[in-house]
Amino acid sequence: MKEDSNTAPASGIRGSNQSGMRAYNERLVLSLIRQNGALPKAEIARISGLSAQTVSVIMRALEADGFLEKGEPIRGKVGQPSVPMNLAKGGAFFFGLKVGRRSLEMILINFLGTVIGRVHLTHPYPTPDGVVRFTNDSIGQLLDQLTPEERKRVAGLGIAIPFRLWDWSVALGLEQTDMEAWRERDIRAEIAQNWNFPIYLQNDASAACGAELVFGKGETPRDFLYFYIGFFVGGGVVLNRSLFTGRSGNAGALGSIPIGVTGKKARLLVDVASLATLETAIIATGGDANILWEPPKSWSVPADILRDWVDDASSGLAFAIAAAASVMDCEYAMIDGWLPEEVRAELVRQTEQKLTDLEIAGIEKPPVLEGTIGTSARALGAASLPLSDRFLVDQNALLKA
Repeated sequence: MKEDSNTAPASGIRGSNQSGMRAYNERLVLSLIRQNGALPKAEIARISGLSAQTVSVIMRALEADGFLEKGEPIRGKVGQPSVPMNLAKGGAFFFGLKVGRRSLEMILINFLGTVIGRVHLTHPYPTPDGVVRFTNDSIGQLLDQLTPEERKRVAGLGIAIPFRLWDWSVALGLEQTDMEAWRERDIRAEIAQNWNFPIYLQNDASAACGAELVFGKGETPRDFLYFYIGFFVGGGVVLNRSLFTGRSGNAGALGSIPIGVTGKKARLLVDVASLATLETAIIATGGDANILWEPPKSWSVPADILRDWVDDASSGLAFAIAAAASVMDCEYAMIDGWLPEEVRAELVRQTEQKLTDLEIAGIEKPPVLEGTIGTSARALGAASLPLSDRFLVDQNALLKA
């Protein structure tokens, strides 16, 4: 399967240039408002360094195009009241597809990043045919929730998918031939044949990390490690508030960090901090592990099994964070996942305690934080791909502004 982030031909949303990108200054204005909330023209000019006249022209154009809307005037000062400008929730819409080893999820978000529609399906394992069929059916269902005018404002689909799926047949309890089709199929191109908006594709854990950057709550640290607990644990690396995906797009494969060695065999983080391990433990006691792949609020995992898993997973995460911190001087390590909020909180608490207890000289051990997105991180990160590519500027540009 081709694993890149190339796009299909851009849709015809007004204001795009030939490459489908917003003009830089327009993207800068949209990025500043997304990051800071509603802003008046004078404040945008101050932050961006653009002239007041340039900002005025840009914001009139963005308002006319339906991307911005006026807020309530702020009175009480000398002169005309200041009018902050907000993002218009109906300015654009984006699809996000999460391809998981045990489930598929499609979401539709508006320009604010609010999820306004969702389709979820559990499966034994993903197949290219099944994913393409689910995607096309789900898009059709979610488009029915939009008005004809809103459908014209759909600006893209992002796909968050584990890379090299054919390598995980044994872990999924399958024959190697069951996953071989993924080696040659290009689902991005196949899906693009049916729709007139661009399609993007990224590693699922990297996409989850991207969701934290675009939609995360609170102040995002400049440099941090990101762990996402799914069927397999994965991660992302953020440098200067930008997601670093590396040459092959697979940087931040934190699940492959060795946390122990027996003879010639390395024990990896993925062996202890993945939901696959929890699934195996549930099945071994005669339980029904399918509950793990439904929305986590409905989990009913036996307390002793969950306690043992959290203990092992937090130990592995502590070692992995210490190992990564010896290479990357990060401000924080962040943990999120397909987990109930109370389980995530306990996992973070134990990880930080075990990291603190490790006696390692020569490195600064980073604090461990909870992610702020939660179970929708991969799908929301997928939806952020077309939003970021078409309507935002690089985070470093905001720092310079």
